[in-house]
Amino acid sequence: VRRIVERLGSEIAEQRFAPDDRHTIVKEIHYLLAQGYDMIVVTGGMSVDPDDRTPAAIKEAGAEVVSYGTPMLPGSMLLVGYIDGVPIMGLPGCVMHDPYTSFDVLLPRVLAGDIITKEDIVQMGYGGLYNC
Repeated sequence: VRRIVERLGSEIAEQRFAPDDRHTIVKEIHYLLAQGYDMIVVTGGMSVDPDDRTPAAIKEAGAEVVSYGTPMLPGSMLLVGYIDGVPIMGLPGCVMHDPYTSFDVLLPRVLAGDIITKEDIVQMGYGGLYNC
């Protein structure tokens, strides 16, 4: 994640670790919001398993979820939302090892100040296959 962010001229201001506990994840998101960061990125627990706590924690933290899922592989389980105007993204594991994912598609737009909409996510499904 750091490599992707820095490649676009941005930096990771702080990295925090939390166990797979919904309440702890919510607390950490609120901490990061209080620091005034421009964006929050959360990794871990983003699959379709009902036991995955990260998507529920992001929503419980106050996010207006634009989309939990994209029509793009790899990266179909990416979450995009906003908490009081601050973008928050829940990243699937593929972001750590695949060379190009939905995160690579959306991050430049978020860093440029674009507000990602549901229509933007839907349009990602138009076209062909990439590296399948």
